[in-house]
Amino acid sequence: MAELRRDGDQLEVRLTVTEKIAGLRGNIRVPASAVAAVAVADQPLSAVAGVRAPGLHLPGRTKIGTWRHAGRKTFAVARRGVPAIRVDLVGQRYDRLVISQPDAATVAEALG
Repeated sequence: MAELRRDGDQLEVRLTVTEKIAGLRGNIRVPASAVAAVAVADQPLSAVAGVRAPGLHLPGRTKIGTWRHAGRKTFAVARRGVPAIRVDLVGQRYDRLVISQPDAATVAEALG
């Protein structure tokens, strides 16, 4: 399962090999200064809107990859039944990250 963590002055999304293949993307690193907001999404699949481009979507189960909606770009590793951390970014390749993690509240508090 993807891991969202802070590494010094960087925020890092570490993906498993399967997630890298499904999302057609490697690990993501952004400066911590680019983080505008951090929140917990109890319904992570609903937090990811738009058109998949590229990535994997199993309806009602998982979304992994890039989603585009209304001029915004989101990278997601969202799974049904697993809360997610929603990170809004400024001035980066992605406007939002939505990453499912079982301990989302704890991780969001540590990042926030």
